[in-house]
Amino acid sequence: MLTVDFSRFPLAPGDRVLDLGCGAGRHAFECYRRGAQVVALDQNGEEIREVAKWFAAMKEAGEAPEGATATAMEGDALALPFPDESFDVVIISEVMEHIPDDKGVLAEMVRVLKPGGRIAITVPRYGPEKVCWALSDAYHEVEGGHIRIYKADELLAKIREAGLKPYGTHHAHALHSPYWWLKCAFGVDNDKALPVKAYHKLLVWDIMKKPLATRVAEQALNPLIGKSFVAYATKPHLPRVDAK
Repeated sequence: MLTVDFSRFPLAPGDRVLDLGCGAGRHAFECYRRGAQVVALDQNGEEIREVAKWFAAMKEAGEAPEGATATAMEGDALALPFPDESFDVVIISEVMEHIPDDKGVLAEMVRVLKPGGRIAITVPRYGPEKVCWALSDAYHEVEGGHIRIYKADELLAKIREAGLKPYGTHHAHALHSPYWWLKCAFGVDNDKALPVKAYHKLLVWDIMKKPLATRVAEQALNPLIGKSFVAYATKPHLPRVDAK
């Protein structure tokens, strides 16, 4: 299940990609399949080890084209272990709402992104997230949980302040919002509640089968209750200074 829409966020074979806070690696895997040179970075060592295993399995199965590379590594988003202007593309999906110093993370991403490079940022959308917070304290009052809810204009302002130029936005995963509302209403750790189990079964079926009816429904509902807000931006080239 991808949050970034690669039809709006073009990726070329050979692009050097950083998936920052990669989690289970869903975007990193897609970039690898598209022929990129991928670095998946997360502070969670257990998840990174799993991502590394999947990269190896993908290579063995021939899922990645020739020339594609993939590396999984532990790291700190506020102190990235890469030189300036190392990447053509940076993806950070559902991460910034967890980090107190979100401006510091943006600054690090801009530092390692090449001029002309592209960045995709996704965060929980304000409206659906407010409902979750209202229904359940346990949803967000956990170690490493969500510490803020972004309004779209607030996130875009921070992106601009970091020196990036936004070029597009959209919402995603409308069908997932009711699932999380149910989880919050019945208890975020209560997976046995019948409505939660039933809706989870529907989501799994939808992800596996991708039926036209639910695809159309989600596209129609995304502007209204899409769970995620997605923003795309570029890093401008510095103005050329002519030698005197």
